[in-house]
Amino acid sequence: MTAGAIGTGTGATTGAWNRAVTWARSGGPLRAVGLWSLTRLLLLLCVFRVVVVPGPDVTSDVEQIYQGWYEVLRTGTYPLDDITWQYPPAAALAIVSPALLPFLGYSAAFFVLSLLCDALVFGLLLYTGRRPGRSSRGAWLWLAGVPLLGPTAYSRYDLMVTAVAVAALLAALRSPAVLGALAGFGAALKVWPALLLSGTPRGRATLRSWATAAGAAAGVVGLCALAAPGSLAFLGFQRDRGTEVESLGALVFHVARNFGWPGEARMNYGSMEFLGPGVPVVSTAAMVLTIAAFGWLLLWRLRARHLAVTTTADAAFTAVLLFVTTSRVISPQYMIWLVGLAAVCLAYRASRMRRPAYLVLWATAVTQFEFPVWFSHVSHSDILGIALLLVRNGLLVAASVSACRILWRQTVTEPRLLAGTGARVPVQPVRVTDRAPERAPEREDARVPASAR
Repeated sequence: MTAGAIGTGTGATTGAWNRAVTWARSGGPLRAVGLWSLTRLLLLLCVFRVVVVPGPDVTSDVEQIYQGWYEVLRTGTYPLDDITWQYPPAAALAIVSPALLPFLGYSAAFFVLSLLCDALVFGLLLYTGRRPGRSSRGAWLWLAGVPLLGPTAYSRYDLMVTAVAVAALLAALRSPAVLGALAGFGAALKVWPALLLSGTPRGRATLRSWATAAGAAAGVVGLCALAAPGSLAFLGFQRDRGTEVESLGALVFHVARNFGWPGEARMNYGSMEFLGPGVPVVSTAAMVLTIAAFGWLLLWRLRARHLAVTTTADAAFTAVLLFVTTSRVISPQYMIWLVGLAAVCLAYRASRMRRPAYLVLWATAVTQFEFPVWFSHVSHSDILGIALLLVRNGLLVAASVSACRILWRQTVTEPRLLAGTGARVPVQPVRVTDRAPERAPEREDARVPASAR
């Protein structure tokens, strides 16, 4: 397939999605709420096993693992003897949260709380989309993305963390302190929300948000350490993890198994991992690739000349994309992180992140087939399993490259070109106040001088 054909296919897909969104939005918020309710009812039917999805039972983690941790946490200690506990201290809050609904069983309460967090994110995006300079595309992306992942979305606590992250980014323009507080709390829940601070405006906004995040994270971790022993045991468990069968690096061993590689895939540290010759090398290579990705982010931040109102969200989306794509572990629930951040990007009319956002949406749809529907094919490294991983991980790589190019071009290349022509570089300052003024989105052609059009 030629590059032109790929570009044409992507354009056609984007055009179809735009037409679908236009049709859906014509009915206003009521249609959106109705479709959200319908899709979430279907998700609830799946997690309560009224509708059975083929493949492994994804709700078993809630019933067997989360509930087991809950019983241990109730005794006043972290699960010190369980190597599957690989989460920061505040994750305990998510695990014990079903106690807020004592009239329901543990699993039922967990699913209901997941539904409420889903509703919170959808409501925030829908409300934001009605403000000047914003778009309802973000709400529609979230509406579609969560059910595309299937029952996994409600069977992991990642949706709760994503709700915190989405609220943080939506508050970023009005209050860097709120962004920092929520990002710090989110980092104490599952580390990755610390990346929300990647694109904060220089100066007071960065100082305030980063300092608040550090204080919030330290405070939460400190309180957890005082409340129960073993709050930092997760660090050792995470360090010893290998290459998970769904990761980008795992493709090496999926192919090698078909040519006599003597290793195996089996449960290890709570997930299906490859064990055998060469695995430590690939795991190390994945970590090196992650470090290189973060090095690129640092270089981008040093070189960026023009931070627009969309940059904080765009940079956070790009950073988490790089983190997920290069990781030695890509669990299906990670897609919820990306869908949430992509939705925040699309909540801005001026955001250029549409292509990587839609690529993430397609990757999420493929992920449900990869897990749980045809996970047996993935774990046995047959042709179908390898094809699914090639498509899903290929979409993630394409989204990562696209997001990096867009971010660099918008904040580094274009401002430099404009400065070279002598034209005034348009700046969209972000005020570090609790009530930053709304600005009408710039026309795309206003960013390029007439001589260059």
